[in-house]
Amino acid sequence: MARTDDDSWDITESVGATALGVAAARAAETESANPLISDPYARVFLDAAGEGIWNMFAPTALPAELAEAEPDLPARMRAMGDYMACRTAFFDDFFAAAGGAGVRQVVILAAGLDARAWRLDWPVGTTVYELDQPKVLEFKASTLRAHGAQPKAGLVHVPVDLRQDWPAALQRAGFDASAPSAWLAEGLLPFLPAAAQDLLFERVQALTAAGSRIAVEATGPDFLDPDIRARQRALMQRFRALSSEATELPDFEELWYFEERTDVGDWLAGRGWQVSVEPSAEMMARYGRRPPADLEDPAPGSLFVSAQRV
Repeated sequence: MARTDDDSWDITESVGATALGVAAARAAETESANPLISDPYARVFLDAAGEGIWNMFAPTALPAELAEAEPDLPARMRAMGDYMACRTAFFDDFFAAAGGAGVRQVVILAAGLDARAWRLDWPVGTTVYELDQPKVLEFKASTLRAHGAQPKAGLVHVPVDLRQDWPAALQRAGFDASAPSAWLAEGLLPFLPAAAQDLLFERVQALTAAGSRIAVEATGPDFLDPDIRARQRALMQRFRALSSEATELPDFEELWYFEERTDVGDWLAGRGWQVSVEPSAEMMARYGRRPPADLEDPAPGSLFVSAQRV
C-alpha cells in the first residue's frame, strides 16, 4: 500500500509490519549461539503479533522453496541479520556513553518495537520518551504489561505522528529543552519525505541544549543508485513468484521516499555539533560482523552518524 500524507498504521500493517521484521532479526540474534545483543522482548512481540510475513526476516525461517531456488538467499539473510545486530549494538553503545556523560533525557523517534527502556541498564533519574503512532505504542505497552515487564527508566509514551507537531507534544509530556538530551533516529529516515527529514532535524536543533547527543541511521551515497534499486526490485519479484508467503512482503518501493536528501552529518556539523560518520561496512567490521565480500549488495550502505552539540 503506497504512502499518503496522512496515513496511519497498526503494528501488523504498512510501516508497522517492518518493525516486526526488525524484531524477528533481533530475536534470532538473541537466540543465536554467540549473540552480539540481548533483546528478550523481541520474541515477546512476535508471539503477540502471531504468524505473519515478518517472521521471514528471521534467518532461520526461510520458506524451503525460496532457499532452494535462490542459493545465495540464506547468506543474504544472515548478512541482513548481522546488519541489524550491529545496528542495535551501535545504538545501545551510544546510549551507554550518553548516560555515562550525565545525560538523563532520552528521546527515541519512531520508537516502534524498540525495547531499550526495558532492557538497557539506565542511570538513576533517566527518562525515556518514546514517540510513535498511537496504535504502535499501545501494542508495545499492552504486550509488555501482559508479560509482566517493567521499564528500567522513567518511561513516557508520546503518541504522535512525526509529521505532526511532535515538539509541542514532547514538551507537554515533560521534556526539558534546556537540559542535555540524547536522541535516536534508527530505521526512520527513508520513511520520511526529504522535506520532512529536514524539518525533523530543525525541530531537534530547536529542542537541544549544549551537551546533547544524537545518533542517526542515515541513508548512504547509494540510496538512489538505480542499479541497486533494480537488483533489489528484481530479487523481490523473484521472491513473490517463488513463494506464496512472499506475496505479503512489504514493498519498500511504496513505503520509502526515494528522494535527494540533505547529508545528515554535514547538516549537524554546520550547526554546532561535533560529528562522527561511520559507513555501515566499517561499523559492522568493528563489531566483528563484516559483510561477505562475495555477495552483491550484502547489507544496506547506510551511514551511522553520532554527534554531540557543543
